[in-house]
Amino acid sequence: MRMLNALSPTQLSRRLFIAGGALALTSIGVRATQANAVIGKAVEITGNVSRRQANRLEGLKAGASLMDRDFVSTGKESFAELALGEDTSLLLGSETELLIDTFIAGQGGTIELGTGQMVFDRPEGLAKIDLTMRTAFGMIGVRGTKFFAGPNRGVFAVFVEHGRVEVTGGGVMKAVGRGEGVEIRAPGEAPGAVTQWGKARIREAYASVGIR
Repeated sequence: MRMLNALSPTQLSRRLFIAGGALALTSIGVRATQANAVIGKAVEITGNVSRRQANRLEGLKAGASLMDRDFVSTGKESFAELALGEDTSLLLGSETELLIDTFIAGQGGTIELGTGQMVFDRPEGLAKIDLTMRTAFGMIGVRGTKFFAGPNRGVFAVFVEHGRVEVTGGGVMKAVGRGEGVEIRAPGEAPGAVTQWGKARIREAYASVGIR
């Protein structure tokens, strides 16, 4: 796959996440899954990646099962590819923290990106799912797509390769479609203008999660 040397961390560090505060997670209308139900697995792990479930902290290895409420974190120069259900992939970059709050295959759920960057990937042509991703910078509503979210060029950015997402921050919602990106400069601020991204910036964003 797609694993390579990590880029240097951007100025959007853990301090901004703490300053912004993690937004409270809410359900989006999907049924709560049965406690300890397996919802996916770790596909590929590079470097130091851990998983916390309740009060148990352990290293995450390829092939390990994932469950609701798993908190996955990657270390420096470390990457993870996670599969949720049969069709949805999450690629985590270096020094990234992700909480899988709830997920039901084929329906959706809620995840929270604490620090770092990730790519959500669900192939085109599949039935749409209803997933919400929360960050310190705002909320991203997903309807089945492929997109990047995380620090890029000194701001928090979202780029959509295909599909459509709704990025909400500071009480403002921006719809972002194929080939488009949007920036949020600080927690609590509204998203900026939606723009077309060039190839160089797309490569930079994807490289930060190990995609070449």
